[in-house]
Amino acid sequence: MSENHFNNAPSQQGIVEVICGSMFSGKTEELIRRVNRVLLAKKTVKIFKPAMDTRYSASAVVSHNKNSVEAIAVQNAAHILDHTKNCDVIAIDEAQFFTEALIPLCRALAKQNKRVIVAGLDMDYKGEPFGAMPQLLAIADDVTKLHAICVECGQPASFTYRFSEQVQLIELGESDKYSALCRNCYNNKV
Repeated sequence: MSENHFNNAPSQQGIVEVICGSMFSGKTEELIRRVNRVLLAKKTVKIFKPAMDTRYSASAVVSHNKNSVEAIAVQNAAHILDHTKNCDVIAIDEAQFFTEALIPLCRALAKQNKRVIVAGLDMDYKGEPFGAMPQLLAIADDVTKLHAICVECGQPASFTYRFSEQVQLIELGESDKYSALCRNCYNNKV
């Protein structure tokens, strides 16, 4: 392509990127990496997380490796829109905890030529699609599926196994309640 072609391109296009996988697969780490690259490019970015997720911090997105970026904790997806007027990039962690209202929000932000980076679990501990994630995967321009390492056999892991006795869908926890398993090891446990 000639350079003239790029000069005629819009300065920024809207896009929805989804980072998904099981627990311990590096979703938040990848979100933080992308946010840091955006900051290096001198773009404005706002990072959001569900207010209910206070595992590591109430005001930061924190990876299992303890890397972090400051974030805005919101009760629901509608509150994200209140903070996005003057920014180029919106990053949303733990998307599975938001309702389906996140889907039209991501579409609307992309339509405003914003880059939307969403990270979340694609499946719950029962191996079922989780929250708004299936629809987000469907509307995404780019999907990155990350894998953890199976704690039983060392193969790539796509499943989150919960060994706590709780039955409610959402139970915040770390390695004290969850482990990453490959399909075979997961099927052997459920």
